[in-house]
Amino acid sequence: MSVVPGDIDTGQGPPMTVPLRHFVVAVGFLVGATVLAAADAVLALPGLAGIAHVHLLLAGWVCITIMGAMTQFVPVWSGVALHSRRLASVQLWLVAPGLLGMAGSFLLGALGWVHVFGTLALAGFWLFAYNLGRTLVRVDGLDVTEAHFAFALACFVAVTALGFLLALSYATPVFATLPVTRTGAVGAHATLAVFGAILTTVFGALYQLATMFTQTELHGVDHHLRRIESYGYPTGVLALAGGRLVGTGPLARAGGALVLLAVAGFSILLARRLIETRVDWTPMLSRYAVVAVTMAGWSLLSAPAWLTDPLALSHRFGGPNTVHLLALGVVGFVVLGTLYHIVPFIVWVHRYSDLLGFEDVPMIDDLYDSRLAAVDFTLFSAGTAGLVAADLLALPAVVVPLSGALVAAGTVVFAANLLAVLRNHSPLTLAGVLFSRAESDDESAEGAPPGDTGVT
Repeated sequence: MSVVPGDIDTGQGPPMTVPLRHFVVAVGFLVGATVLAAADAVLALPGLAGIAHVHLLLAGWVCITIMGAMTQFVPVWSGVALHSRRLASVQLWLVAPGLLGMAGSFLLGALGWVHVFGTLALAGFWLFAYNLGRTLVRVDGLDVTEAHFAFALACFVAVTALGFLLALSYATPVFATLPVTRTGAVGAHATLAVFGAILTTVFGALYQLATMFTQTELHGVDHHLRRIESYGYPTGVLALAGGRLVGTGPLARAGGALVLLAVAGFSILLARRLIETRVDWTPMLSRYAVVAVTMAGWSLLSAPAWLTDPLALSHRFGGPNTVHLLALGVVGFVVLGTLYHIVPFIVWVHRYSDLLGFEDVPMIDDLYDSRLAAVDFTLFSAGTAGLVAADLLALPAVVVPLSGALVAAGTVVFAANLLAVLRNHSPLTLAGVLFSRAESDDESAEGAPPGDTGVT
């Protein structure tokens, strides 16, 4: 069975339907983003298809996954009740239609509607940040994971505020009266989104997950690497975003250097955890191994660009042509690997944990099809490798669409495998996960003391 630490109180978390519906909706965004990218490559779609794809992939798939994961595991890890279960349910139904409307507006060229739908998305993300912030404030001393999550929540607020101004600028010249340019705001928005909200959450989660599910502990050089990352990375993100916002190269360069150092150090820390693992290899750890390698590769390839001109448009996400390495190799594999544990884990806890000792129950890793997990890993890995190689090398033009097709196929297999977990093992149907109101979904833990779930 996958490792289930005995000191985790799953009763502190929200009802099962809350995180699971986030994950189901997020997987839908992943499939949609993949299909859109493939269609754009073949048909050259009109409008701003590239921007629509980025928002579906990062804001839709990755950020909604983060919302579900944080809502589930912050109360569980921290041992405090979620501030409000009602808000945890509402946030998704603001963010999802908001992002879909934004993507549709970009595709149709109806830019005057972007800020209308963006308002919904902003409200949902701010509810999420408020709810988790009120939860974390009750924790007596933040550990390394909780501190990262707190910083990530602040980045969610900042990036969506900048995003709303950028959306509004399609309808009215808001930047004409501001001391920053629209180009600077776009750079800061992208920096805070990818390196602030997303990668900070990734680091915070991996401090827990990489040790928990390898049954190892930080030791020796790991503690030095953790200190460098814990202090240097948030400082670097703020300096890089601030330098890009106001167009100050030296500030952005200093921030970029700190981010590069922290990411490289964390790749070593993660690799050491995987090398020292005391458990059998799982789909989760296989994908984390890819992450350790791609983090190191991204840092090395991005260093020359960020240490010379971090303000250049082509250097926004690292070195030239490293976007796929970062988005798929690092972020994509972290999310895929993590979901291969937490979705079966949540289902197993609610369906089978009470039956232990009374009847035979499956192990957590038995809930998904290991053969399909191997297939999607092979397809996604091969596709990512092809796209990264095409970015960095002069390869035949056919490599890009072929690699994109492999990524799309891996995505579909992954989605089918996880959805089958819900179909075959969840107490609720897929429609029930998405739309049912569990008796505790609409109850609030607001004002409840630590340890009180707010459910009677």
